[in-house]
Amino acid sequence: MIRKIGGIALLSVVIAAAGTPALAQQPVKLKFAVFTPDKEQTFLTTMKPFAEAVNKEAKGSVEIDLFPNGALGRSPLTQAQMVLDGVADIAWVIASYTPGRFQENEVLELPGLFRDLKESTTVYTRLVTSGQLKGYDEYFVIGTFGTAPYSIHSRGQITSLADIKGKKIRSSGAIEGATIKALGGVPIGMPVTEVPEAVSRGTVDGTTSHPSPLFDFGIARVTTAHYFTRLGIVPLAILLNKKKFDSLPKPAQDAIRKYSGEWVAVRFNEGIGAYNDSLVKQLQDDPKRKVVFPSDAELAAARTAYQPVIAEWAARSPRNAELLKAVEAEIAKVRSGR
Repeated sequence: MIRKIGGIALLSVVIAAAGTPALAQQPVKLKFAVFTPDKEQTFLTTMKPFAEAVNKEAKGSVEIDLFPNGALGRSPLTQAQMVLDGVADIAWVIASYTPGRFQENEVLELPGLFRDLKESTTVYTRLVTSGQLKGYDEYFVIGTFGTAPYSIHSRGQITSLADIKGKKIRSSGAIEGATIKALGGVPIGMPVTEVPEAVSRGTVDGTTSHPSPLFDFGIARVTTAHYFTRLGIVPLAILLNKKKFDSLPKPAQDAIRKYSGEWVAVRFNEGIGAYNDSLVKQLQDDPKRKVVFPSDAELAAARTAYQPVIAEWAARSPRNAELLKAVEAEIAKVRSGR
């Protein structure tokens, strides 16, 4: 009788275990570090939709948890390393804030190459996907994006190239700093999060920026002049630790692949492109602001000023010259509709 009761109990345990497969297949949790606010447009239009799409597609094999507002680390300079150190599995990375790691990205920051956000994102994505741009071996690249060309925004009047001379302009990265210097300005390096206070205190006269950070980081509150010349762009990326990706179950890998690359690039281009357009209109509609789009003659003069910066960078090594040719070839393809 005791043996019979014991056998029934054992059978009950087996049946119960068979009926609860979820206990044996908990989703792999991935931590997605985002140092920017959860109201920032790239988070809303690109990062959050990516995580939600993967979580739905993966059907329980993986779950991406978003940590915006710098919850895993506030410094923009450490995001790529956080992924390698295991502090995060995925991170939103400003490549130019990580000197040495994505060195070849400098070619994308050269001034005057790109006309708009869509062009820069398309070229950057193609270069990384085709392996022409090195530095990503330790990562699975979820998405690569280019900003709109940076322009200059100041508290005092800058309405022409001549007005830039002698002005202290915040810049991000060595190439952008060299570009400001070529236009006669004084480049001051600092993260975007420090710009509003620096402009308010007069530490800088203005800053380089594309449209969305003007509002996302409060720069528009302290600037009233907006000179939309075409400087370089800043490469942005969503990166996943490659060892972590390789360790994931196949359904999780398939879901992440499906919503990486072109899928996130399209959402970035559409979401941030439309957002930028609305912000520029908002600036133009404000009678207290001076918004200037340079004439063709001014743009041509700017390109002439940029040439020494581009030539000096290309002359540093044969590899630099090769990268510049690759970028120019991809730009030509995009402009011809290929």
